[in-house]
Amino acid sequence: MRILQFLLDTVFFILVGAALLRGWMNTRRLRMASQPGPFVIAVTDWIVQPVRRTLPRVWAQANVDWGSFVAAVLLALAYAGCVHLLWGGALPDAPSLGFLVTVPVLALQWLLRTALQGLMLLMLLLAVLTWVQPFSPLIGSLGRLLEPLLAPMRRLIPTIGGVDLSILVWLILLQVGLMLLG
Repeated sequence: MRILQFLLDTVFFILVGAALLRGWMNTRRLRMASQPGPFVIAVTDWIVQPVRRTLPRVWAQANVDWGSFVAAVLLALAYAGCVHLLWGGALPDAPSLGFLVTVPVLALQWLLRTALQGLMLLMLLLAVLTWVQPFSPLIGSLGRLLEPLLAPMRRLIPTIGGVDLSILVWLILLQVGLMLLG
C-alpha cells in the first residue's frame, strides 16, 4: 500500500504543482516559451484547456489564470478521492469523517502542501543557480516568479556581506508551514 501511496503522491505532486506553476507564470506574465513553460504546458494542457472553456467569460478577463488554478483544485480533489479509495476510507493517522468531509479536507491540505513544497523547490533552485551559474537564463524567470515574495522580505532583512538572506528566511518559513500542515 505504501508504494502505491508514494507513486500516487509523486504523480499528483507533479500534476498539481505544474498546474499551480502554470497559473503563477501566466499571472506574472512570464513567457511560456522558456523553461519551465513548455514543461508545465505539456503536463497540464489536457486539463487546463477544457477548464478554461467551461469558466465564465468574466473569469477570463481577469489578470489571473483561473483555468490553471481551478485545474489544480480539480486535480487535488482527484488525488484526495484516489487516496480515500486506496485506503478504503480509513486514512492512516486520520479520523474517519466520511467521504464528503474527508476528500475536500485532504484536497485542501494537498493543495497547500504542494504549493509550499513547490515554492521551496523554486527558492532552492534560485539560490543554487545564483551561486553556481549566475548567468543562467532560468534565473530571470525564477526571479520574476519569486519577486513578489522576496521583495518584502528584502526590505525587512538587509543583505549581510553581500549575501541576500531573504531566500533563507522564506525557506525556514515554508518549512514551518509544512510542519503545521502535518
